[in-house]
Amino acid sequence: MRTIVRLKVLSLILATGAVGLIATGIQFNQTDWIFWGTIGVTVLSLPILLPFLFGFFRTSPLGTHWDVTFAALITFAALFLLGSYTKLDNKFWEWVGGLDWERGVPGAIGAAGQVIIAILAVWVASRQNEITEKLTSQQNIITQQQTIDAYFQGISDLVIDEEGQMEDWPLERVIAEARTAALMGSVDSGGRAKVIRFLSSANLLTPLKRDGLLGRPILDGSGGYVIDLEHGVRVINLSTMLAGQDLSRTDLRRAILSGANMIRTNFEFTNLAGADFTGTILIGANLRGTDLSNVKFFHGLLEHASPRNRNFNPNFQTGAYTGAVVDGVDVTGAKGLSEENRQYLCAWGGSETRKTIPGGCRDVPNRLGL
Repeated sequence: MRTIVRLKVLSLILATGAVGLIATGIQFNQTDWIFWGTIGVTVLSLPILLPFLFGFFRTSPLGTHWDVTFAALITFAALFLLGSYTKLDNKFWEWVGGLDWERGVPGAIGAAGQVIIAILAVWVASRQNEITEKLTSQQNIITQQQTIDAYFQGISDLVIDEEGQMEDWPLERVIAEARTAALMGSVDSGGRAKVIRFLSSANLLTPLKRDGLLGRPILDGSGGYVIDLEHGVRVINLSTMLAGQDLSRTDLRRAILSGANMIRTNFEFTNLAGADFTGTILIGANLRGTDLSNVKFFHGLLEHASPRNRNFNPNFQTGAYTGAVVDGVDVTGAKGLSEENRQYLCAWGGSETRKTIPGGCRDVPNRLGL
C-alpha cells in the first residue's frame, strides 16, 4: 500500500515538472518541449485519473445503464456516418449558418439551459433513489441482525437454567418452537441459515436422551448430552418451518436438519458439507450446485437403507426407514457427492431425480419404481 502511494506521489511530482516544461516551451516557442511535456503529463496522470473516472462513470446513470449509453453512442456514430455519406450534414450546417443569431441565440440558450436543468434533475433524483435504497437495505440488515440476536438471547434464557444446564419443559419447548417458526418466516435466507447454525451447534435440533422422571437431557460425561436417535426428544422440532423456504447461497455446514419437512425448499448453491438429512422430507427440493461433501442421507448400511415411512418404525442399526425422502430432488451440478449417497439417491429418488445426479444412475436400479 505504501509503495503505491509513493509511486503516485512520484508520478504527480514528475507530472508537475512536465507542466512546467510545457509552460517553458510556450514561453520560448519550443514546440518539442510542448509536445514532450504533454506526453509526460498524459502518461503520468492517466493511471491515476482513469480508475476514478471509471468508478464515477460506473455509478452514474450512464454507467448503471451502460447498455443504453453504448447503444446511443453507436447510433450517433451510425447517423454521423450516414449524414457524411448523404451530405445531409452539409445542409444542416448551411441551415445553421442561415439562422438569425442575434434574435435566436437568447431563446436557444434559454431552451438549452432548461434541457440541461431537466437532465440534472433526473440525475439527482436517480442518485437520491439509489442512496435511499442502499440506506433502506442497510437498515433492514441491521434490524434483522438485532432481531436474530434477541432471538438467540431469548432461546438461551428459555432453555438454560442458572447453572448453565439445559432445562426444557414441554411448555418451554412449545414456546421455543413458536418463536423459531415466527422468526423463520420474517428473515431472509441468510438470517434463516444463521438461526439453523445456532440451533445445530447448541444441540437444540438433536434428539436427546431424557431421564425417565423429569424429562431432562442426560449428560454424557464429556460436557455434552447423550443422543438418542430412537426415543430422544428435540428441544426444537423444525417440522414444516422450512418447507418451501429459500436457503440458497448460504452456509449450512454441519447443520442438523434430520426429520424436518423441507418439501420444495431451495438450497441452490448452498454449502451443505456435513449436514444431516436423515429422515428429512426433501420432495421437490432444489439442490442444484450444492456442496454435498460428507452429507448424511441415511443411517446404517446402504443395502438396507430406505426412506422414512410413517407406517414403519426406523431401524437405526440396519438403516431401514431412516433415510431422507428424495423423490423429485434436483442435484444438477452438485459436488462432493459420495458413492454411497449417489447410489442412495439413484435408488430412492425416482426417475426425475435420477436424471440430475452427477455420474448417472445406469448401474443402480430404480427401487422407487416411479
